[in-house]
Amino acid sequence: MARPVTNSAFEGLLRAAGYGNAHAAFARQLNHAGRNEGAWRYDAASVYWWLRGRRPGEHVQAAMAEAFARKLGRAVAVTEMGFGANDNIGTCGYPASVGDAINTAEQLWTALAKHLHQGGGAFDSGKALQAALGWRYDLPDKTVSRNGRPQVASSDVQSLYALAAHFTDLDRRHGSGSPHTRAVMADFLVHQVGPMLRGTYTDAVGRDLMHAAATLSGQLAFMSYDAGEHAMAQHHATLGLRLAKAADDRLYGAHLLANLATQAVFLGNAKEAARLVEAAIDGAGRAPAAVLARLHATAATAYGQSGERRACQLALNKAESALNRTRADTGPRWVDYFSPAHLAGAALRCLGDLHLYTQALRHAPEALTLGSQNTRTRALHTALVAMTHARAGDTDAACNWGKKLAQHTAGIQSARVQHRVRDLTSILSSQQASRQVNEVLHTLAAMPAAT
Repeated sequence: MARPVTNSAFEGLLRAAGYGNAHAAFARQLNHAGRNEGAWRYDAASVYWWLRGRRPGEHVQAAMAEAFARKLGRAVAVTEMGFGANDNIGTCGYPASVGDAINTAEQLWTALAKHLHQGGGAFDSGKALQAALGWRYDLPDKTVSRNGRPQVASSDVQSLYALAAHFTDLDRRHGSGSPHTRAVMADFLVHQVGPMLRGTYTDAVGRDLMHAAATLSGQLAFMSYDAGEHAMAQHHATLGLRLAKAADDRLYGAHLLANLATQAVFLGNAKEAARLVEAAIDGAGRAPAAVLARLHATAATAYGQSGERRACQLALNKAESALNRTRADTGPRWVDYFSPAHLAGAALRCLGDLHLYTQALRHAPEALTLGSQNTRTRALHTALVAMTHARAGDTDAACNWGKKLAQHTAGIQSARVQHRVRDLTSILSSQQASRQVNEVLHTLAAMPAAT
């Protein structure tokens, strides 16, 4: 069933110009007009999605206005076409084509570099599930090669991976609460990566470039999530998912889908999170053990939050079994971070959600056996240990861990860490008659908030 038209202004111009029933012809006019931009491959499907809310890049809109002007014999302003203001990043829909993904990247990165839309909007579970379906079942891209400027070589792409690793390390050590780091990253994407996506490259180099861009977009998504900017995080994760599809990398796509599931769990959308991670596991197929361990651990947190005890325990067992096989079955480099401590943290979280506090706390020692670079994760897991003790009724232990939490959060800017601090404070507040509890509450209240 066709979706209803939402851009009536664009539809009216198509009809007036004689393209009402000739969407493919209009797309060919655009492709001809954009021959200097590279190999534009718009078609009738592109027009279909523009009529239903997707917003092409500004350069594409300019070409559209010229095409309409030639047919109508008058000047046509870009604002007449109903795509909204230039700073509008639209909805977090899954791009239909590689060209649409490149346009979306341009819009998203520019908006963030200009400090637009920060903190606004909410996570849309329906859009996330639509993206999962598109990623899982859309046909693969036949080619991603382009002819434009500049020329892109394999060595250029490798430098992008190095940058992504740098931002990942900064994020894990210091958190992403400060908008400065994300703005710097977005500025790099606008001025360096965007032009590369519109350059000249072979299919092989293009697939690698799409993967590098997906990695950067995925990292930016996770940083936005850590900063509490959930709509922006979903935008970047969905874009990364489409770029991973273009790269023909189902494993990284599954990883990004699991990140969306993790965000859904954080926001209390357990049922939707379970569906997202189930799609990720299905799409990953016969994945390396480390990837499967990460995916099943995410599934466990979703099942735990929704109260599905049997499914949660089964997912934890699968994650543990997969993690035990990682030495003989190495995975891609981006999953190297997932360690026994991360699995223990997931177990601590989901078993606590199921009110199995004794079982949960058995995982506490391993959850804190983290490398020095995992500063934020250490703070998150410490808060989780304190909260689990508090919920189990062991106030003394909760206070002791609360004091340690205050030490571990120094220098970290993270909305997620602050959220767990607030949760711990809320649990302990019912026992303010205790001097020890009051001291911990005072210490936690004195902690600097994420900016």
